[in-house]
Amino acid sequence: MKLTIVGSGDAFGSGGRFNTCFWLETAKGTLVVDFGASALPALKALKHDPNRIDAVVLSHLHGDHFGGLPFLLLDAQFLSRRERPLLIVGPPGTRARLDAALEVFFPKSTGSKWRFSWRVDEIAIGVPSDVLGHALVTAEVIHQSGAPSTALRLSDGERVFAYSGDTEWTDALLPIAKDADLFICECYAYEGTKISGHMTWEIIKARLAEFGAKRIMATHMNPTVLARTDELRAAGVLVAEDGLRLDI
Repeated sequence: MKLTIVGSGDAFGSGGRFNTCFWLETAKGTLVVDFGASALPALKALKHDPNRIDAVVLSHLHGDHFGGLPFLLLDAQFLSRRERPLLIVGPPGTRARLDAALEVFFPKSTGSKWRFSWRVDEIAIGVPSDVLGHALVTAEVIHQSGAPSTALRLSDGERVFAYSGDTEWTDALLPIAKDADLFICECYAYEGTKISGHMTWEIIKARLAEFGAKRIMATHMNPTVLARTDELRAAGVLVAEDGLRLDI
């Protein structure tokens, strides 16, 4: 399993980073986890062909995590002229939210006659699922997004990629992270024991051993964390960077 960090930024592009998007290549296919509003130009800047994507797996339905999908679909329809099918996997409510976004950005686009087939599979929280031969498990976390927000654990049968999504501290993260080859954890702010919907380095560093992952990476950082990434690295935590490539 190979990872490219397409986007590691927060909702506001702190540090000039693109919105969340993780590109995973396995022997079974190419998946992306989250597809934030700036993900398509970020992919193209890295010279990653969006037509190679077999499936998009969404953690939750905020614009910086799924808002690039209308642009991906319409790029495939009109510019790159995709012919292969595309699978979109997300929490309950994904199809309605995606249709609403398509209509806001490009009115009447939901009525398009698509040149390629695409579908949305809405995954019940906590129910093991198959995504093109990859095992997916989700857990509900604490982050208001108008639909369930999730952490997720994705395996190709050899390696395990785990991701917190956006969330406050919750013990639901522990089985997601346990024994994962890589656990990517949101670390929005440097300090503060209670930031609505997000975690801080102050909270995470006190619980690093509890995760039980082989490697931990911080992402979704605001300027207070970006200014102190040396401290994260000194604690053994990897720091996400746009364009970073890593074998999992």
